[in-house]
Amino acid sequence: MWLIILSHHRKRLPFFVMTNLIMTLNQQQGRCPEMPEDSPECISDSNCTAGEQSPRSNGIQTGKCVPVNSSTAVHTCEVLAWCPLENDVDLSHHPALLKDAEQFTVLIKNNIRYPKFNFTKRNILPHINGSYLKQCVFNRTTDPDCPIFRLGDIVREAGEDFQEIAVEGGVMGIQIKWDCDLDQSVSKCVPQYTFRRLDNKDVQNTVAPGYNFRFAKYYKGPGEVESRTLIKAYGIRFDVMVFGKAGKFDIIPTMINIGSGLALLGVATVLCDVIVLHILKKKTFYREKKYKYVEDYDLVGNSPACETP
Repeated sequence: MWLIILSHHRKRLPFFVMTNLIMTLNQQQGRCPEMPEDSPECISDSNCTAGEQSPRSNGIQTGKCVPVNSSTAVHTCEVLAWCPLENDVDLSHHPALLKDAEQFTVLIKNNIRYPKFNFTKRNILPHINGSYLKQCVFNRTTDPDCPIFRLGDIVREAGEDFQEIAVEGGVMGIQIKWDCDLDQSVSKCVPQYTFRRLDNKDVQNTVAPGYNFRFAKYYKGPGEVESRTLIKAYGIRFDVMVFGKAGKFDIIPTMINIGSGLALLGVATVLCDVIVLHILKKKTFYREKKYKYVEDYDLVGNSPACETP
């Protein structure tokens, strides 16, 4: 049977689960010393330039050199920013605050369509009823068709430790593969699930590891002063990637392929003759073996020898 691939799906749909965070409460716009790790120390106001802002800075310098706090002699340049500034601490030696997210489950609904064949299907298969869907969790051995996945199981099947990746975040891939032979029963067209980690995990390079982003919640504080809570969220981004192919027997492409193959065989014979008889170093030897020279004594006179293949 000739299987002609005519349709293809490829799509990526992400969702994010927060597992750790750094919160900076009650920020207000004002003046405060820059964080030492984000700015070099200063000795006097001459080390600070009013109006300057570096890529690593949290605000615009006022031109003053001030102490970081009352308990240290370290001085940095004062900035106009949302104060107090975020203290971006190292989280690698502490467990994730939301470590129980490992037990969270997610229901993934996936619909595919091959318009060439007017064929549609979804990953909630016909034999899955409501009562089964309420209690099933995906298991490659016992429940391979269940579309509900435990986050810890996804990470574990990818060969990773959820509690480790939850500290600083990461990116996981959920791959849904559809390979459908539409000449067979439609019930055999079912999704196959695989999981893998997508971000680079390099133990030798620990600069900016994992996955995180910041967002803020704004509100009015006492005296109608605009305030905000800044949240740096760490977590796992799950990319749902859908791909696959479908095929169905068609006599026209089959005959075209057969005809093209036969034509190619004829061209190959001519091409080999050209290379062997005119290009190779031993072309004279091959020509002698390919052709046989005979003499016809019935011909009148000294006629040239006949060359027959």
